[in-house]
Amino acid sequence: MKIAGTVILILGIIGTVIFGIQAIQDSESFSFLGLDIGVSSADWTPLIVSVIVLLVGAFMYSKGKK
Repeated sequence: MKIAGTVILILGIIGTVIFGIQAIQDSESFSFLGLDIGVSSADWTPLIVSVIVLLVGAFMYSKGKK
């Protein structure tokens, strides 16, 4: 269980970093009445799923037999 938790934890970290960078890069900004307004056109679903996978992996790792 500890090995599976470690693998899932690592995959969650990698997914969170990759999809987080993509979400940040999908932001756009425009100027309206002298103000810069940022609009995000990113799909946040993969990032949310990656964070959930990361949390499940951390839970499995911590509850694994020692």
